[in-house]
Amino acid sequence: MQIPPERVAALIDHTLLRPDATAKDILRLCAEAVRCGFKAVCVNPGRVALAAGALAGSGVAVCSVAGFPLGAGTTETKAAEAAGAVRDGAAEIDLVINIGLLKDGRNDLVFRDVRAVVDAVTALNPGGLVKAIIETCHLTDEEKKTACRLCEQAGARFIKTSTGMGPAGATVEDIELIRETVSPGTGIKASGGIRTLDQALRMVRAGATRIGTSSGVQIMRELNQT
Repeated sequence: MQIPPERVAALIDHTLLRPDATAKDILRLCAEAVRCGFKAVCVNPGRVALAAGALAGSGVAVCSVAGFPLGAGTTETKAAEAAGAVRDGAAEIDLVINIGLLKDGRNDLVFRDVRAVVDAVTALNPGGLVKAIIETCHLTDEEKKTACRLCEQAGARFIKTSTGMGPAGATVEDIELIRETVSPGTGIKASGGIRTLDQALRMVRAGATRIGTSSGVQIMRELNQT
């Protein structure tokens, strides 16, 4: 599959979620996103306002996280965190689902958790979207399917494979399983361990519609050299 550079760039969420990221690092991330034409930057909630200011008028969206990286906080905390990020300028929220509740079989509570964040985001920004992180490395295939269905039913617009903080990240097999499980209109964000152009393109071929990576600049450099 040959994809023009601008189309590859438009798939990338340029990500910096390190706890030691400085303001200078965030501004550099934003400048790189504008220069490369990335879809979004993804930053921690405390850096959303800075990123939103830097990206105003650029066309690059600001994405932030809720319940990151464990997903084990209360629903109320996640919803408040997401709402705060949207007020500061985030258009997208990557929410970590409660994996323990999923494994308990408490599908009702998993649904409620995701729905509360979707409601918090769309109440402030009707066009805002939630990507549900299911952390595939901790789930069986059946649990992955259940998580996908619950998140989609709760209003998540994307299923995201991983936080990037777990023992493993995105795999082609998981992208294919998610694509087979969710409806065609639901996006898939492959994230975790994607550092090369070849890895990114394999995820796209498998069905990913967004790529979360901290290596976006390197991927574009590699693409422009081909």
